[in-house]
Amino acid sequence: MSITPVIMSGGAGSRLWPLSREARPKPFIELPDGTTLISRTYARAANLDRVERIVTVTNRELLFLTADAYADARAPQRGNTYLLEPFGRDTAAAVALATLHVHAVEGPGGILLVLPSDHLILDEAAFAQAAGEAAAMAEEGRIATFGIVPERPEPGYGYIEAKDGNVLRFVEKPDAKKAADYVSSGRFYWNSGMFCFAAGTMIKAMQEHCPEVLAGARAAYEAARTFHSDNRTVFEIDRESFAATPSISFDYAVMEKAQNVGCIALDCGWSDIGSWAAVADLTAPDENGNRSRGETVLEGTQNCFVHSEDRLVGLVGVTDLLVVDTPDALLVAHKAKAQEVKHLFNRLKEQGHEAAKLHRTAHRPWGTYTVLEEGDRFKIKRIEVKPGARLSLQAHHHRSEHWVVVSGTAKIVNGEQEILLATNQSTYIPCGFRHRLENPGILPLVLIEVQSGDYLGEDDIVRFDDVYGRA
Repeated sequence: MSITPVIMSGGAGSRLWPLSREARPKPFIELPDGTTLISRTYARAANLDRVERIVTVTNRELLFLTADAYADARAPQRGNTYLLEPFGRDTAAAVALATLHVHAVEGPGGILLVLPSDHLILDEAAFAQAAGEAAAMAEEGRIATFGIVPERPEPGYGYIEAKDGNVLRFVEKPDAKKAADYVSSGRFYWNSGMFCFAAGTMIKAMQEHCPEVLAGARAAYEAARTFHSDNRTVFEIDRESFAATPSISFDYAVMEKAQNVGCIALDCGWSDIGSWAAVADLTAPDENGNRSRGETVLEGTQNCFVHSEDRLVGLVGVTDLLVVDTPDALLVAHKAKAQEVKHLFNRLKEQGHEAAKLHRTAHRPWGTYTVLEEGDRFKIKRIEVKPGARLSLQAHHHRSEHWVVVSGTAKIVNGEQEILLATNQSTYIPCGFRHRLENPGILPLVLIEVQSGDYLGEDDIVRFDDVYGRA
């Protein structure tokens, strides 16, 4: 029987703001080696034995970003199935969707290996061996969880108490003293959030412990809209049915109640990269304990982490600071308060601040756009369109646009006209005109867009036709 890895990708990675945001969250942050957490997760899954295809449960808005990350993964490309949630309903509903899908395709004996998309594992050989042991356990009708052998007392993680390969109990994040007691006892492991089980076993467990979650997920899955393209199958989960599904974590709904749970001890250099302190650890320190990425000048500074994307950052006479500089937001925090960055992110989100959702450079299925400047009644963007890609046929109610080609060739629908523009040529699109931008060439198309109008929000868009299914 084959193993089907299920990559779970959701959440905003609020502790890693301003690099992690809702539209490009933590799994897509670039690591020091140029990879991302989600591409490494895909590679880790694709390189396992007995894997023919990979299922991903994610948000509709992250589909094309995820597909691009998988294409860049340093691994063989498997058949990909995406289960697209209209919104998050926590991990129990996501696991239920994946289980129902594998059950429908492979029957009750189909083996699922559930993997969060945002974890880092350095020893992939150890992980592969543990995955094989977990699959054997799943074939015996048990639910396997992976307990990480703790490197230190860590109050930021949940724990699993296990004996002779059997889970005795799950415990919430402890205080520092309890964490130390857990580690010294030798019976406790960090709860990794990775699981392995047969589809039939999990359906039975959910029917017993969280039948409302299973029923809601089943209704949403059966009513899903399905389409196929480019070596992928996509299920758009039904919004109305999914909204009625209870929102609860998989641990609470199933794992803490089930009796047939086994624990695979795993020592593999694991981290959930849950804070900027964890990100800092990925970079080697200098003689003063400082770690930095980008152009920095540090004077009389010790034990600091600096991330600078496109300008020089200087620190003088400070210690134990986290400094993360992006084009539109700057974070300065004490290392001891790294976990509290999430509170800052939540405040921005409550205020509806754009910095909680978008970066200055936003990624789209067709390419990217970068906001260069904006002010009263105007916004200037740099737009880059991939070769062969095209934007939707669209119109705006509140703004007009002027496009100037910087490099490449642009094929443009502007009202009733269809025109080709080369470098240094331009066109004006009045408010309300239907328009479309396409790159017919083999090189990237770059242009400057100048918007003007009463309202310049990204939600002022009406799509009439879209090759990416967003119309």
